[in-house]
Amino acid sequence: MCGIALLVSGIRIDSSSLHLDSTSPSSKPQFVFSLDDLKAALQRRGPDSLGTKKLLLLHSSPLSPGNSWVSSVNEETHVPVDGSYVSEPFAELVFLGATLQLRGVAPVSQPLVDSSGNVLVYNGEIFGGIEVGSDNNDTEVLMQSLGKCCSCRSQEHTTTCSFEGQGKGSVPDVLSVIKGPWAIIYWQESSRTLWFGRDGFGRRSLLVHWPTMEDPRFLLSSVSPTSSSLQESYFEVENGTGGIKFWEELSCGICSMSVDATTSGGRFVGEIKKHEWTNVMLKELIEWERVSVEPKPEELYFSCSKTYDTTSASSVSVLAQNVLTALRESMMRRISQHKIYQAVKCGALQKETVPVAVLFSGGLDSMILAALLDECLDPNYEIDLLNVSFDGESAPDRITARAGVKELKRVAPLRRWRLVHIDAELSKLTWETKHVLSLINPANTYMDLNIGIALWLAARGEGWMYEGSSNGIDEDKRVNYTSRARILLVGSGADEQCAGYGRHKTKYRHESWLGLHEEMKLDMQRIWKRNLGRDDRCIADNGKEARFPFLDEDVIRTLLDIPLWEVADLDQPSGKGDKKILREVAQMLGLHNAAILPKRAIQFGSRIARESNRKNFGSNRAANQASAGSVSTYDGYKHDKPTAALLWLHLFENEFHRQTNSDRANRYHAVCFGPFGERNQSILYYYIYIMFHALIPWEHLSHFVDS
Repeated sequence: MCGIALLVSGIRIDSSSLHLDSTSPSSKPQFVFSLDDLKAALQRRGPDSLGTKKLLLLHSSPLSPGNSWVSSVNEETHVPVDGSYVSEPFAELVFLGATLQLRGVAPVSQPLVDSSGNVLVYNGEIFGGIEVGSDNNDTEVLMQSLGKCCSCRSQEHTTTCSFEGQGKGSVPDVLSVIKGPWAIIYWQESSRTLWFGRDGFGRRSLLVHWPTMEDPRFLLSSVSPTSSSLQESYFEVENGTGGIKFWEELSCGICSMSVDATTSGGRFVGEIKKHEWTNVMLKELIEWERVSVEPKPEELYFSCSKTYDTTSASSVSVLAQNVLTALRESMMRRISQHKIYQAVKCGALQKETVPVAVLFSGGLDSMILAALLDECLDPNYEIDLLNVSFDGESAPDRITARAGVKELKRVAPLRRWRLVHIDAELSKLTWETKHVLSLINPANTYMDLNIGIALWLAARGEGWMYEGSSNGIDEDKRVNYTSRARILLVGSGADEQCAGYGRHKTKYRHESWLGLHEEMKLDMQRIWKRNLGRDDRCIADNGKEARFPFLDEDVIRTLLDIPLWEVADLDQPSGKGDKKILREVAQMLGLHNAAILPKRAIQFGSRIARESNRKNFGSNRAANQASAGSVSTYDGYKHDKPTAALLWLHLFENEFHRQTNSDRANRYHAVCFGPFGERNQSILYYYIYIMFHALIPWEHLSHFVDS
C-alpha cells in the first residue's frame, strides 16, 4: 500500500475526448492546501518512506520554443542539474510517493526513476500476470516491465507501432495483464507521455482534480489532504472548502496525457485520452456478463429440489466447491506468496508478529475469510479479528463476533484467535469525524461517513481483548491491545456478486432473473465509485492495506460461470436464499452457524448508524423519514443546535405542505418537542420559522436566525 500523488502546472490540459462535465463556476471557492498538507496525508498511508521528484519541462533555447524542449528530474529545485538555460514558459510535474512496504527484502522508496528518465509512483499489488519473485518488490518489477515498452501512444499498437514484431508491448498491454489492485502514475520519457489510471474494479483509490478557472493545475492523489489553513469544520462546510467539489474519483481504466509544445506558440499542451483494455479476459470481467441468467423450468426445479441441509457438508454442490477453490487460491495469493517485509525488516519471530487481520463481524463473509485465512496462513501466526461497536457488548456485530470466535475455535482449535474489541462513542469522536470527512471525499453522505468512521477505527486496531483464555473471549481480565497487522482482509464484493443486498430481492420480485442480473451488474460496475475508493482511503490512513479476496479476478470469473439461480435463490427467506452459493461454501468450511446468518451492514451491525441518527436527526424514525443515509454531510453536518433545529424543520417541509392546516401545527409541534427535548429553545425556532416562512426564502432563513 502506498500513497501517490502528482501535481502538474504550466501545461494546458485538453480533456475534450473524455467528455467531462463543464468546469465549476468561478464563484466556487478554491480548495487551498500546501504541498506539506499533501505529504502529511500521503505519509499516513505510507509510513515507511516518503519521496518527491520534480520533472521540469523547459525549452532548451529561447530562440526555438517549438519542438526544442528538454526534461529534467530534480529533487526539490527548479534549476536543472546541468545548468542549462531555463526560459519561460516551463512546466512542472511533481511526483510524490509514500510507501507502506509489504513485499521484497530490501527497502524501496518512491518515486522510482530509471536510467532512461522514466518516473513511476505505484500503489498496488501484483498477484499475477507479471512474474514477481518471492524476494522481489512488485513496484521495481513493474518499473522494469514498463521500461521495456514502446513509445507508441496509439491504441492500435499492433498495427501502427514501429516496434511491432520486436517483442515490445505498449503501456496498456502491461497494465492490462496485471492481476490485483493498483493505481499508477507513470511518466514515459521516450514518448513524453504521462500515464495514469486504476485497475478495472477500482480497488485502489485515485482522485483527480481537473483544471478549473480557480485552480488550473491538474492533480492526482490517493487521498484528499486536510487543508492546514482551515481549522474549523464548520467553516469548511459552510463555504464548500472541504474538498467535496474539488476532487472526484478517477474512473477505472488507463489514461494518457501526451505533452507537446509545437502547435501552441511555445506553451505546453497535454492531450488526455482514455485507452481500452487490451486483455480480452479482463474486458469480459468488467463487462460482467453471466453465462446463464434465466433458468428453464427443469433447471430451476432441479436446483430447488436439492437438499439444503445446513448441518451437512455433503449437501453442497460441485459449483460451491469451485467457488471454495477459487477463494482459497485468492487468499493464498494475498498472504503467503511473498515474504512480509515488516517481519523481515524487524527481524521478528513469527510468533511475535501478527501480519494479517480480518475486519470481523462474525457474519457470513468475514467468517469465510477467517476460516480460509486459517487454512492458508502459517500456524505460528496469530490472527486478529477486528470488531467495532458503538454499543458495547450489545451491538449485533459484537454478539455475532463472539459467537463466531467460538465456531472458529471449534473448526480450528490450534489457531490462536484474538477478538479485538474496538469500542467507541460517536459523541467523543469530534476530531476523528472531521478527519474521516476529509478521507471519504468526494463521497459525502451520512452513510459514507458512518461506514468510513467504522472502517477507520477498525483499521487503527486500538481496543481490548480477553487475556489468557482458551477461546479468546471468556476470561474476565481485559487488557488493552492494538493490532499491528499491516494487511486487513475485507469482505467487499461478496454482496454485489452474490445478491446480498435487500435491493436485489426487491429487483427480483419486480423484474425476475433478468432484472436481478442487471442490478447486480450495476453494483459491480459502480463499486469503484460507491465503495472501494472510500474504503481504501479510510483503511489506508492508518498505515494498513485493505485486501479483497472476493474481488480476485479468478473469483469473479468463477462466480460469473455459475448460473444465477445457483448463486442466489431470492424466493427463500433472508439467511438462506441470498448468497446461497457462499452459504454452501461456509458449510464446506464447517461454519454451520455462520451459514444461516442474515446480511447486516457494518453501519447497522456496529450501531453507528443509530447513534448518528440520534445525534444529527434526533431519532432513527426521523432519520428514516429524511432518508438520512443519502443526506449530504455538507448540507446537514452542523455542530450547533440552532442550525440542527433548522435542518429538522427543513427536512419536514415537504410533509408540511402535504398536510391540512390543523395537521401542520401538530407536525411542527412534534418536531420541535420531540428530537431536542429543550422546550423553550425549540418553541423559539418553531415560531421564528412560522412567522417568517412567508416572508423570507428558506435558503436565507438560516442566516437570519444565526445572526
